[in-house]
Amino acid sequence: MTVPIAIADATTLSPLALFLQADIVVKIVMIGLLLASIWTWAIIIGLGAKLRSTLKNCTAFEQEFWRSEDIDRFHETRGRADLPSARVMAAGVAEWRRSTAQKQIDRDGTRDRLSTAMASATGAEVDKLSERLNVLATIGSVAPFVGLFGTVWGIMRSFTAIAAQQNSSLAVVAPGIAEALFATAIGLFAAIPAVIAYNRFSHAINRIEARLNRFADGFYATLSRELESQ
Repeated sequence: MTVPIAIADATTLSPLALFLQADIVVKIVMIGLLLASIWTWAIIIGLGAKLRSTLKNCTAFEQEFWRSEDIDRFHETRGRADLPSARVMAAGVAEWRRSTAQKQIDRDGTRDRLSTAMASATGAEVDKLSERLNVLATIGSVAPFVGLFGTVWGIMRSFTAIAAQQNSSLAVVAPGIAEALFATAIGLFAAIPAVIAYNRFSHAINRIEARLNRFADGFYATLSRELESQ
């Protein structure tokens, strides 16, 4: 008696068919990787728009600040803006007012506290912008290995099918191997955008951090000169 052999055609090897025919373990792996890919793209779209907006608005804020002749008035009107530069400026102004409110001003101590306050504010703003980068780093590093796990599992299943049918022809093993490799493909589909986005966003955040540091240094120099006149 001849055992019928299923011929793997284009329909059988389509992505949807490969998913439906996959083992439950491989299906769970594929679904997890697809969810990770969706999460990655949500972060890419959201964080990308946020970083572009932040850089643009900080640039405009700082240009307006340096054109201003009255720091106190500018702080009252623009100091509460939802911008990293505004919060760095607010930290400097707050420390300046506390340090100069005393009758006897400690100039060296005031300078140290101003530097510390604005550096701390800068670090806090960078941490806020970077809080979702760890998700991209995790997906970029883990997703290929999760896909590889699905591949190994699928290939093991293919060998089981070979043993059960006692037939090692390509028509028998092709669907199982294809679904196994499909898991790896989905893992790479999730990982590659995550790695690229992580590198690009890290560069953008470094640019914003450098801008905030330059702004803080310039503001510190301004307050230091004002301190000398008192």
